[in-house]
Amino acid sequence: MKKQKNDLLSSQAYRFIKDDIVSCSLAPGQFIAQMDLADHYQVGLTPVREALRQLAQEGFVQPIPRMGYIVSTITERDVQEIYEMRIILETSSVRLAASRGTEVEIRSLLEAADFSYVFKELGSYSQFLAQNKAFHEKIAMLAKNRRLVQQISRTMDELTRVFHLGLDIRDSAEEMRNDHLSLAQALLARDANLAERMVRSEILLSRERVMEALHTLSDNRASTENLADATFGSG
Repeated sequence: MKKQKNDLLSSQAYRFIKDDIVSCSLAPGQFIAQMDLADHYQVGLTPVREALRQLAQEGFVQPIPRMGYIVSTITERDVQEIYEMRIILETSSVRLAASRGTEVEIRSLLEAADFSYVFKELGSYSQFLAQNKAFHEKIAMLAKNRRLVQQISRTMDELTRVFHLGLDIRDSAEEMRNDHLSLAQALLARDANLAERMVRSEILLSRERVMEALHTLSDNRASTENLADATFGSG
């Protein structure tokens, strides 16, 4: 009974911490102390330790010897790898879903695709990101492959963290809603080739926008540092 309770608390701690990392409430590069987390989430140190150990294995946090943990940063390489994984996983997912999903299951996907967000409203955008993850997971479920669902779920968590950093915020609510509905219609028509082309195009466009935002952010940071050097530097 005690072990079951500890497992439950560890699972809760894992979920709380991971949700805050994915939403960037715990920001990339932020130092996190185990005691602070235990106090914040009202759980013991043991569940927090176990949760952080699991999150470290998944790459969401990095241990700092004798100090604690930091939230893993997001690099340009990370973004490239996330999108490469999306292409590999989701093109396979839609092809399998087109052949394995029942008509009833795919029709339910049409309902799941009908979501949007209000531009510049953080709460609305956060809800949209959760629905977006659920939509892509649902397609993977139609593929009838549990491991595929797990991998897509994890990749979408990493992608959601990227989006919460503001690297892909734009007024394209209707565009994305229409893309999702069109993808669901392609699956309903059992057109695997069209579904694959659509999801690949969506992923590549998203990657282009995120990489552009990353480069802009990097350029702005470099300009700020150069200005600081010129203003406060010795000479």
